[in-house]
Amino acid sequence: MARADLAFSQWKKERPDLDAFPMMLFGRLLEAAELLDKTHLSPLYKKYNLQRGEFDVLATLRRSGEPYALSPTALYRMMMISSGGVTNRVDRLEKAGLVRRRRSPTDRRSVQVELTAEGLTRVDAMLTEHVERQRELIAHLSSEQKVELDSLLASLIRVLSND
Repeated sequence: MARADLAFSQWKKERPDLDAFPMMLFGRLLEAAELLDKTHLSPLYKKYNLQRGEFDVLATLRRSGEPYALSPTALYRMMMISSGGVTNRVDRLEKAGLVRRRRSPTDRRSVQVELTAEGLTRVDAMLTEHVERQRELIAHLSSEQKVELDSLLASLIRVLSND
């Protein structure tokens, strides 16, 4: 029995007056995210000697397009984390030779973080496996269900973002 089902049945018994369905729904979302990360994606990060946050930096730089470089501010805004979080990740990736800091070609006072050739090779190889694993995880859903799930999650995120 999934944790959300167990909690729901316990609340139903202990507080029959309480509609605990929203708790069950959010519990399922949290459990799915945890299982996705721990069971399915963490082994991939480990295989490539990266942490999830480091992969996020590499992937964000990669999807930004050539020259695969962003200012630290643009990087943390695109990743929705703190500037300190980006700095720590970039430090580790730079030490590993996957990114480098360089002066901005348009503003000599600022710095950009860019993928190295090794970083580009690693993230491209990893992306292929990353997407394939995710594809396998949703293969049991029909095309219509995938579109519906995407739409429902996007709608929920919009509501949560406005609070």
